[in-house]
Amino acid sequence: MRDIRRILGTLALALATLLAVAPSHGAPGDPDPKGLLGDTEADLANMRAAYGRILDRGGQLRNPAYLPALVRESSAVTVSQLLAQAATPDRLAVTPALLVPGWNVGNPLRAGWNGTRGRSQPVAFTNRFGALLRGTLYGPLPGAKDPYTGKVLAAPYPGVVITPGSVGGSQGMYQWLAQDLAERGYLVLLYDVQGQGTSETLPHTGDPVFPFCNPFAPVEGDPALGTGQMTPCPGVPFQQLANFTTGTVDALDFFTSRPSAPYANPGVGTTKVDAYNPWWQQWDRSPIEDPQTAGRTTRLAVIGHSMGASAVSYVQAYDDRVATVVALDKLFADAPAPVGQGHVDPVVPALGIQSEYGFTVTPRQLSAGSSLVPAAGLPDPMRERASGFEAWRAEDLDTMVVVPRASTHLEYTDIPLVLPASRYGQALSSVYTQAWLGHYLKGDTSAKALLAERFRYLEPVGRGRWAPITLRRDPLLSARYCSAYHLDVDGQVRTDLDVVDVGC
Repeated sequence: MRDIRRILGTLALALATLLAVAPSHGAPGDPDPKGLLGDTEADLANMRAAYGRILDRGGQLRNPAYLPALVRESSAVTVSQLLAQAATPDRLAVTPALLVPGWNVGNPLRAGWNGTRGRSQPVAFTNRFGALLRGTLYGPLPGAKDPYTGKVLAAPYPGVVITPGSVGGSQGMYQWLAQDLAERGYLVLLYDVQGQGTSETLPHTGDPVFPFCNPFAPVEGDPALGTGQMTPCPGVPFQQLANFTTGTVDALDFFTSRPSAPYANPGVGTTKVDAYNPWWQQWDRSPIEDPQTAGRTTRLAVIGHSMGASAVSYVQAYDDRVATVVALDKLFADAPAPVGQGHVDPVVPALGIQSEYGFTVTPRQLSAGSSLVPAAGLPDPMRERASGFEAWRAEDLDTMVVVPRASTHLEYTDIPLVLPASRYGQALSSVYTQAWLGHYLKGDTSAKALLAERFRYLEPVGRGRWAPITLRRDPLLSARYCSAYHLDVDGQVRTDLDVVDVGC
């Protein structure tokens, strides 16, 4: 009972502090790394920093351009989505993205990106169960220059497929990463899985025109591949791993489809679908000359968040088109239910960017267990290394785990005003992803770029402007959980299992 009172007292103090503490300026400091934030003041400062995207300088409430842009873009996105749904009455999407205004708007400060910093094109294709999946292709403008190096970008470009997270995750929330990668010279397919975002909710098994499934049919899928369905109606409920694994593979099928070999599930009926990737000719199909994994020579990466991260952890093991993987909270080797269905085999180089907190921000006394399911107890510094990094390292594959300080499970989703995320966790995630793909897909940078202590990032600030900021690695990495790497750097394996000396 005394422990419960202590925990409740800490929670009350945390809430009071979050409401009372003035917003901090600039990048956060490094509170008590050796003590795992054992000091109450440091712990509360870390919890406060987990709301930095909303409260800090340059954050949503402190940038005068943010709220007007949010109102304008929310209205535009909502109307556009409703018109698209009205045009396809046979493909109903019953999702928060369509029902909640602003859900799918992403970062409104990025408005105007298309046609100025890059280009995008909506696409629609059906999955293996006949459900219509909607997505967007992103790529460089013709004749564009890399905004960081000034190098002229010329087709063809390596490819990237991004799978969103669960609990209603939708593609608008991940535009930040698709756009950042497109500006660096990648073709990116960002899409919504069945039952989320603007994609159709129900399958069309047995009837290509109207939604249909046989409730008495055998349950499909293979749990060993992460594709085991929960019901005889594929994709229902949407909150299941199989939606994300099959969605990833079907999106890869669409991305790699060409006019002479169209997508296997072109769809029929009243809905217009894309039978092949309209930008296929701009995809770099030359083989990677010296792949780390034998046979994985296709210049194609998969990125996923949340259940999407679990999905890409599975898919990298058995889809030979995947050369590397980036998992945004988390890279898994043995994924527990509901985000997994069993063991995952590490096969290709993998970057895991993983968070301190889950959907809620809790004091250190409630930091046992996983970030997604917190429990009473103190934080284990090995927690994020243990989820997948150690299994990849045991196979002597290049791997890295990055834990942004004060980060939450929502770092990777642009959601306006209401949910916690740190001020710079998303930016840090982007620069590490850019450096990772630059090495493993393009081969134009050494893995040494991943060991830098400072990164430059271009951040949208509104009215079509992007401003440079400098990210200092050590203050922006977790003081609770160890970040680590095991990399072949210019022919020599370099390993650091505790980058900022947390105590692993």
